[in-house]
Amino acid sequence: MINVNFYETVDDALLKFAVIIAKSDGKWVICKHRERDTYEVPGGHREEGEDIIETAKRELKEETGALVFDLKPLCVYSVTGKTQLNETGEESFGLLCYAEISEFSGRMEYEMEKVILMDELPENWTYPLIQPRLLAEYLRRVDSV
Repeated sequence: MINVNFYETVDDALLKFAVIIAKSDGKWVICKHRERDTYEVPGGHREEGEDIIETAKRELKEETGALVFDLKPLCVYSVTGKTQLNETGEESFGLLCYAEISEFSGRMEYEMEKVILMDELPENWTYPLIQPRLLAEYLRRVDSV
């Protein structure tokens, strides 16, 4: 069983991931991994010594080719339970961010095959027990205002 919780803040040392809900011209920015037939929002692991906001910026650039964007932290999320990224199942923490991308380079680095701008969110997520919860929290916090 996977549990996803949300917090306003936690000790910075606990933050291991950054996930970015991104839009461009009113469309969702969704990534397609080279090795999977599923979709995901940009995000990834924090590197040693890296500020968590820098993690979010780096991952957004690497996975979408974003050149010009406005990024804002939304909240902290945690995932408890065994996942592809967490074999122990212990609670792991990440920063959930929002970005409005105004310019792309057209070049993604590393593992992403393509970036798709979508009017509607996809149904076949890479992490189906986690990503929809993060998007729902984004919608609750941002789109409801």
